[in-house]
Amino acid sequence: MPELPRSLGQLRQSRFSEALLSTRTVKDELRANLICKLQRKEPLFPGVIGYDDTVVPQIVNAILSRHNFILLGLRGQAKTRLIRMLTTLLDEATPYIAGCEIRDNPYRPICRRCRDLVASEPADTPIAWLTPEHRYVEKLATPDVTIADMIGDIDPIKAARRGQDISDELTVHYGLLPRANRGVFAINELPDLAGKIQVGLFNIMQEGDVQIKGYPVRLPLDLLLVFTANPEDYTARGKIITPLKDRIGSEIRTHYPLTIDQGLAITGQEAWTSRPSPASILVPSFLRECVEQLAFLAREDKKVDKRSGVSQRLPISVLENVVSNAERRALAAGEDVVVPRVLDLYAALPSITGKLELEYEGELKGGDQVARDLIRTAVGKVYSNYFDGLNLAAIIQWFELGGSLKLGESTPSSEMVRQLGPIQGLLEKTGALGLGPSEPDALRASAAEFILEGLYAHRRLSRSEERGFTADERRREPGEPGETRAKPKRQFN
Repeated sequence: MPELPRSLGQLRQSRFSEALLSTRTVKDELRANLICKLQRKEPLFPGVIGYDDTVVPQIVNAILSRHNFILLGLRGQAKTRLIRMLTTLLDEATPYIAGCEIRDNPYRPICRRCRDLVASEPADTPIAWLTPEHRYVEKLATPDVTIADMIGDIDPIKAARRGQDISDELTVHYGLLPRANRGVFAINELPDLAGKIQVGLFNIMQEGDVQIKGYPVRLPLDLLLVFTANPEDYTARGKIITPLKDRIGSEIRTHYPLTIDQGLAITGQEAWTSRPSPASILVPSFLRECVEQLAFLAREDKKVDKRSGVSQRLPISVLENVVSNAERRALAAGEDVVVPRVLDLYAALPSITGKLELEYEGELKGGDQVARDLIRTAVGKVYSNYFDGLNLAAIIQWFELGGSLKLGESTPSSEMVRQLGPIQGLLEKTGALGLGPSEPDALRASAAEFILEGLYAHRRLSRSEERGFTADERRREPGEPGETRAKPKRQFN
C-alpha cells in the first residue's frame, strides 16, 4: 500500500475522494464491501460452522438493508464471534482528524474542536488512519452502566484545567458511543442494560444523533449498532424495552449445531488437541463422536435446563480434558503415543458438571450422576453406529463363563492389551472401527475398551467399581446368549 496522506491538503489530492467520504456512511461502506465479497464468492465468516444456510443469509440481508440488528441465542452459539467478524467488511484504512476523540471525518467534522481546526488550517489539518480493528467497540452490558459511560457528560475537571466555561462544548467527556463514531458498536447481553440506559440509545438508532447530558450539543454519529442477547434470560435478569426492540431493524436467531458432523467440525476446530507434547497425540474418531454426542444428549435431557442451554464450549472443554488425562497417563508410563480412552471421558467430569444447569429432578440425582448417565448413553449411541448387526456373542460368552476384567485408568497400553488379549474375538472386532493388527497398542486398547463400554451401555455386560466388567446378571431375552440382534443402522444426531 502506498504511503497514506498525513494532512488534509494531501488527502484532497489523493484517491480518497471527498465526494465519497463526505457522503458514505458506515452502513453504506459495509454494504458496498459485502456486495464485492458476494460477487467474488469469498467466504463471509470463515471459521463459523453450521450457519451458512440459516444465520449468515439473515445477517447478509440485514447489512444489505443497512439495518442495526440483534443476535438472539443461547450461550455458546458464536454470537460474539460473528459480530467481531463484521470488521472484515470495513475498509482497510479510513482517515480521521488526528487527535480527535470521536474520529471525525476530515471532510465532515462534527465536534467543535475539529470544526475550528479545519476552518483555521484547511490544508495543514493533520490526518491519522484507522484500521478495521480500531473501528470496532464492544461493551458488555451490566446493570451499573450509566448514561455518562455510554453517551458522555460534562467534565468539570477538564473545564478547570483548560480555563473554559463549564457550558463550553470543549468540556464534554465523550462516552463509548461517540468514541465508536464511524465504526461498529456492539453491546453484549443487551437485557442486562438498565431500562433508562436503553432509552438513551433511541436517538442514535432513530435520528442518528446523541445529546450530551447537561449541554445542548447534538452529535450526528455514524454507527452500525449490533446487539446480542439470550432470550431465555429476559425474565431472570432484565428485558429489552419495547421501543428499543421496535428500532432494531433485524432480529436474527442463532442455534446450536444441527448435526453431529457440524458439532464435530466446530469442536475439532476449537479444541486444543494439537498441542506440543513429548508424545504424539491421536484422538480416535469414535471418541470424538462420543464427546459430541454427549452435548447433543445433554440438550435433550429432561434433567438439564433447556432454557439455559448447553454451550458448544462443553464438548470443546471435555475433549481437551480427555486428551489431557490420556497425556498424563502416557507420560507417567513413558509411552510415546497418547490415545484417549472411554475411561478418560469419566475423568473429564469436572469439565461437564460446571456447564450443566440442572432441573429439580437433576438436582436430586446430582450433577456427577447425571453426567455419568449422559456419558454412558452417548457411548451406547456411537457404539450402535459401528456395531449394529455384528455378532459379539463370543465376547459376551467369555464373561458369562465367569470371566471378569477390571481396567484401571492409569494402566499402560501394553499391559491393557495383554489383559484384553484372552477375551475371545475382542481385539479382532476392533476392525469395525477401522483398526488393523499393526496399530499401536494405545489405539487398540482404546478401541477394545470402547467395545466393552458399548456392551455395558446396551446392558449386555455389567460393570462395577469393585469387579470391573462382568456378565449381566439380569435374565436375557430368548436367543443365543449375549448375541446382539441385528437392527437397521441408525444415525444419531
